[in-house]
Amino acid sequence: MANDLLSGQPETYDASSIEVLEGLEPVRKRPGMYIGGTDERALHHLVAEILDNSMDEAVAGHATRIEVELHADHSVTVRDNGRGIPVDPHPKFPGKSALEVILCTLHAGGKFSGKAYQTSGGLHGVGASVVNALSDTLRVEVARNRELWVQSFSRGISQGPVKMVGAASNRRGTTITFHPDPEIFGHLQFKPARLMKMVRSKAYLFSGVEIRWKSAIPDGDTPQEAVFHFPGGLGDYLAEQLSGASTYAERPFAGKVGFQEKFGVPGSVEWAINWTPARDGFIQSYCNTVPTPEGGTHESGFWSAILKGIRAYGELVKNRKADQITRDDMLAGGSALISVFIREPQFVGQTKDRLATEEASKLVENAVRDHFDNWLAANTKSAGAILDFLVLRAEERLRRRQEKETQRKSATKKLRLPGKLVDCSATARDGTELFIVEGDSAGGSAKMARDRATQALLPLRGKILNVLGAASGKMGANAEINDLCQALGTGMGTRFNIDELRYDKIIIMTDADVDGAHIASLLMTFFFTQMRPLIDRGHLYLACPPLYRLTQGAKRLYVADDVEKELWMAKGLGGKGKIDVQRFKGLGEMDAKDLKDTTMNPATRKLIRVSIDEDEPGETGDLVERLMGKKPELRFQYIQENARFVEELDV
Repeated sequence: MANDLLSGQPETYDASSIEVLEGLEPVRKRPGMYIGGTDERALHHLVAEILDNSMDEAVAGHATRIEVELHADHSVTVRDNGRGIPVDPHPKFPGKSALEVILCTLHAGGKFSGKAYQTSGGLHGVGASVVNALSDTLRVEVARNRELWVQSFSRGISQGPVKMVGAASNRRGTTITFHPDPEIFGHLQFKPARLMKMVRSKAYLFSGVEIRWKSAIPDGDTPQEAVFHFPGGLGDYLAEQLSGASTYAERPFAGKVGFQEKFGVPGSVEWAINWTPARDGFIQSYCNTVPTPEGGTHESGFWSAILKGIRAYGELVKNRKADQITRDDMLAGGSALISVFIREPQFVGQTKDRLATEEASKLVENAVRDHFDNWLAANTKSAGAILDFLVLRAEERLRRRQEKETQRKSATKKLRLPGKLVDCSATARDGTELFIVEGDSAGGSAKMARDRATQALLPLRGKILNVLGAASGKMGANAEINDLCQALGTGMGTRFNIDELRYDKIIIMTDADVDGAHIASLLMTFFFTQMRPLIDRGHLYLACPPLYRLTQGAKRLYVADDVEKELWMAKGLGGKGKIDVQRFKGLGEMDAKDLKDTTMNPATRKLIRVSIDEDEPGETGDLVERLMGKKPELRFQYIQENARFVEELDV
């Protein structure tokens, strides 16, 4: 009894302690598992889920028009002229229509067997039901077989059976109107500019659909009504993206290939790419009209085709330096769009940020490669200009690497490195890592756990300066900031030079507590305001040290948080005896083996790459200002708006 009271655990732990969530309760309990969080990005993802279903109807050839309307109360209507969701009784759920099953059951839909859709963006069968669960009101109208059917829901619960309300002789398709639940999203509201951008990009991705946009909420230059239809597809999209910029090719390399005719499998790939000296390169990729901001196998196949094609062309024209070109060189000034439609795609996570379907890589590479070879041969002027540009980029990259290797070899002699820095022995930047850790105790464990060849350490003496709004003189006088700048070798602010970066990965490794989170946020604020290209180019990461070590006999397991700990405590580790729980109050308490296995070894650790939302980069700056700026009232307002999501406090 005394031990139970001291540990804060209930006195009994039996079958009655196990909570079973039914229906759509899991979605409301843990929305982050289904839409990636409860922030503004997740809010707008709700519209994407419903819009993707209508796009699937269009891509399948059953719809030609989609309407998206933002109402004054911040509810959204998505309407299509497709087949309409079936309303007849579902054979496996007596007394329920197929419509109700789709909207109230996870993993229910017409996209699993491949009979209703050859390709689809809403693969997992959870999209519409998740939106239903996270909306305080949702209404569906189905015009099907010349009849109009209606059903309403609230927070995932049907408000009555589907009803036939009249004839619909000149109408067909599905209309869904929903309002996000304030209990989940607080005061967040839809932004017309962000929604319209999403709508427009969908129209580019499928040339056979017309999408009509309407908004009752004024928002600067965002039109309140517009019609999007782009017969030229991604070629039109890239032309708009590069409008006014000089390019190496007079016309982009663009095309579309169906997999059925060429490889005997359903689907297709469409692409457009050009190179420009006027701006940094970018790639935007999509699978079944769903954006994949973290890329995936379709991107890998595309770049493989382009790289092999440009090297082969270089060999054809006797330019031996073409073999030096890498994918990074092509990305430097290459602006590319790629869209694939494949059957049963596999994504990493429900929000579908990265495509994982292995066969997509070869399908895309083989489809694009022949066309690129032919395009280069037919456009010799553009091909020559692109090849010369890429060779120049490759030579510049190799020169910088050689200089960097020379710098690293003589770093201790030529550079005044901070005394606390424990450097690695590698002479090249590629593959090296700098861990920024709290204090000497964490640094001691990390020093023993690191790979001396590639991993360097920089212990910080306490919390660094909050640089947001700080005067440059104050920043220059701050010891922690000086140490960090000297270790990285890049300078900061207007003097920042990414080419001087001494390490490939910068990893913030702080304790898994409130102080550690604060230090990490101060460091990210510093990098965002003073070294922004370092984030843009994917060099900044967060380490994920565990909070607990669980031991049961010979079995040992590391877990990240209390939720995961309780799950394993309930089902056991597979060993014998009582489960021993070790909480790590700090990295300094972890022995070198624990720290290496969980946080530092690339083969077993997990890193979080720090990135900025490409769709709304300005929002990141606004959020940083609210949380880290000089106005405490903005910080207090944000805490008030988001405190509802904090279910447990660890004090």
